[in-house]
Amino acid sequence: MIAPAYRTALAVVLLDQLSKAWASAQLTPGLATPLLPGLLQLRLVVNTGAAFSLLTGNAPLLGLVSAAVAAGLVLWIQTSGPLRPWQALGLGLLLGGALGNGIDRWRLGHVVDLLEAVPVSFPVFNLADVAINLAVLCLAIDLWRGDGRAAR
Repeated sequence: MIAPAYRTALAVVLLDQLSKAWASAQLTPGLATPLLPGLLQLRLVVNTGAAFSLLTGNAPLLGLVSAAVAAGLVLWIQTSGPLRPWQALGLGLLLGGALGNGIDRWRLGHVVDLLEAVPVSFPVFNLADVAINLAVLCLAIDLWRGDGRAAR
């Protein structure tokens, strides 16, 4: 049986890669297409860096970082014993996000971004980025609720 964290990671990778493949095939680069008017639009861009275009042009290095993060997360999941629900969800989201963007870096030499917030000035992002941010929230909830106790 596949551990919940790995099921979450697999779902994130599949949704992320499918959304990026769809966007790459259907969207015109740089052209905005409304998704949720006034809130969210689609805009196909590529990013050779990390979040907020940091380390632009260093996709091979960032691909290695993604691989190292993924390996560290697998080690954490495998050696930590039973995970609490928020912890399993957070680690699965983080692993899926790292793998989703890592696959882009290894395969394409850049990350495909496609979601853009309309009412605020914020970099274009993708589902792997969403998963990474949700992972932080889940792990914070786990810390707040978990008190370091293992699941019963």
